[in-house]
Amino acid sequence: MIEPAKLGLEEVRGCEAILKAPSTANLFRGPSLPFIFLRLCLYVALGQVIGYALQWVARLILPSGAYSSLPNGMMLGESIDLISAFFAALVMSRLEGRAFGEYGLPGRAAFGKLFCQGVLFGLVEISMVLGTVAALGAYRFGELAIHGSDLWRWAIFWAAFFLVVGFYEEFAFRGYVQFTMGQGLGFWPTAIVLSIIFGVMHATNKGESLVGVAGVVMSGLFWCLTLRRTGSLWFAVGMHASFDFAETFLYSVPDSGMIFPGHLSNATLQGPAWLTGGTAGPEASVLDFLVLAVFFYVFHRLFPAKATTDQAADKA
Repeated sequence: MIEPAKLGLEEVRGCEAILKAPSTANLFRGPSLPFIFLRLCLYVALGQVIGYALQWVARLILPSGAYSSLPNGMMLGESIDLISAFFAALVMSRLEGRAFGEYGLPGRAAFGKLFCQGVLFGLVEISMVLGTVAALGAYRFGELAIHGSDLWRWAIFWAAFFLVVGFYEEFAFRGYVQFTMGQGLGFWPTAIVLSIIFGVMHATNKGESLVGVAGVVMSGLFWCLTLRRTGSLWFAVGMHASFDFAETFLYSVPDSGMIFPGHLSNATLQGPAWLTGGTAGPEASVLDFLVLAVFFYVFHRLFPAKATTDQAADKA
């Protein structure tokens, strides 16, 4: 062993340079903002490359009619986005030396208790809102718009579609990016920023409103709470998917300003926008804000904060 006292000046400077040089471990796991920014850029770039590659393959192997219709095109687009987000995160997990489940979707909890609880919360949310609106005479379910095999075909399609949407939007906004940014900015500052972006992204939908965007932001913050308290996105995925499915198909009302084909009934919303949500749909109703406020409290009581876990996560 070389004794420190016997090292020359050049050797000492060489050792200092090695210690100060950014290592691969720092680049892919370091909590400093420059390293976090580089990882996020790499993640986004990977997602874009994978997405373009999948689109090229889809156009090559699928007949044009397979994705020319609105529902098929939507399913293909959302599926490509989901696969791109997942595979990019999978690559990053290998580079960072982490398990993929650390980004919010642990395999051991797949479609388990948390997912089922989330599905229940989503159905209860939209049912409480529209049930109250109906009691006040502003919502009518109307006659069935589809029957027989078409009913089951559309039900299965929308259930599958909104499950894909739930996975993609939750992972895109509260998965890898939330995990990585949170290491540098802290969990809640990151959650607020990403929830606002989540809402703004919905503002481009035809029929969306500022109140509707605010409702999306509030939903995003609630799903961040579920992630914080459970350490998992499974609850949020289930709730997101079931709310959208019930809103679009079961109750047949606008979803973030959009009305899709294949809805169950010829439902109508008639009344002031503050009550019905207007063209944006029930998520812009004042009732949805009240229900979400109650949900914040209920979830806080069902899943109380663990101080030691939260403090450790803030320091991670």
